Amino acid sequence: MANAGQVEFLAAEDEVMARARRLLAIQGRRTVTDFHRQLGKIMWDKCGMARNEAGLKEALEAIPGLREEFWQNVAVLGEGNDLNQSLEYAGRVADFLEFAELLVLDALHRNESCGGHFREEFQTEDGEALRDDANYSYVAAWEYQGVGERPVLHKEPLEYEEVHFTQRSYK
Repeated sequence: MANAGQVEFLAAEDEVMARARRLLAIQGRRTVTDFHRQLGKIMWDKCGMARNEAGLKEALEAIPGLREEFWQNVAVLGEGNDLNQSLEYAGRVADFLEFAELLVLDALHRNESCGGHFREEFQTEDGEALRDDANYSYVAAWEYQGVGERPVLHKEPLEYEEVHFTQRSYK
């Protein structure tokens, strides 16, 4: 009789093998690298160091379509029985497509500029990042709910006793 850990392991192993078989069965026309580069361009252009609401919304429109095309038209070379770097890469890019959407959603959710994340709509008159500590002083974790489902945001407030928030200035 298998214990709970073994059952969970076997279920996870079956899920991974089914995903690998699915990727290999697609036999599409676009390379994994092609999808990776297109996703990278979307992220660089729309969710890079400087971003804005319109661009983030464009990215949220583009990524699901790219993900759908990936699962219909990706070409993964080789087989699943031995070491297959093309299959490994395809699995990572599939993960990137899910993570990119979450990253953009988080960037759109945060209506402030903070650190290296600059929202063009939220800046001081001098062009510095405009923080919103009253509304965004928390640690956030998004709980993935599956493709096409909205993730759940979990927050834990940040509490400082000795250090106080301050607006940064690089001038």
